[in-house]
Amino acid sequence: MPLTDIQTRIEAACHKAERKAESVELIAVSKVQPNARVEAVLNQGHRVFGENRVQEAQGKWPDFKAKFDRVQLHLIGPLQSNKVKPALDLFDAIHTLDREKLARRIATEVQARGACPALFIQVNTGEEPQKAGVLPAEVDGFIKACQGFDLNIKGLMCIPPMEEEPSLHFALLAKMAKRNGLDSLSMGMSSDFESAIALGATHVRVGSAIFGERVKPD
Repeated sequence: MPLTDIQTRIEAACHKAERKAESVELIAVSKVQPNARVEAVLNQGHRVFGENRVQEAQGKWPDFKAKFDRVQLHLIGPLQSNKVKPALDLFDAIHTLDREKLARRIATEVQARGACPALFIQVNTGEEPQKAGVLPAEVDGFIKACQGFDLNIKGLMCIPPMEEEPSLHFALLAKMAKRNGLDSLSMGMSSDFESAIALGATHVRVGSAIFGERVKPD
């Protein structure tokens, strides 16, 4: 599906929810996509992209950033503590802050640099044992701990369980963000971003609907 079609659907979802279209940021998820596909989207004028792995982004984005202006890069996959430095070199936002050890490591590096990317706390709304994220019951305390480290906590992120109605998880995430005074919600993907927008999403992560099916590395 062309990028313009996704943008049109976002605008329609915003109109239906009585929101301004510019209140939703479209993150084009370029993880495991060939450079030619990514460059084609860049050539259409889009500048906000999401990557899942620091190492993959290191091999892809420095050249693109040198060629295209105003590129914003979001890390939407898990971040290991030993990858914090290169992550802060590359990414404008990190959507997967999920444990105190990582928060402390980011805080130490941020203090040395004097600058902090936008940070989203990943919430395991489905309480799935195989999935990363802070459990709902622990979110309020974790937010306070991160704020105590002087981190720039922008909002919350979730990935609903595949077998459950995503809107229930979007509504839960919005409730947690509201009671903690956070105004950004990273939720909604190719199959459900319109539902996420209806429930307050400010950042939607759309990959296959823009780029086509992912090309797995050899």
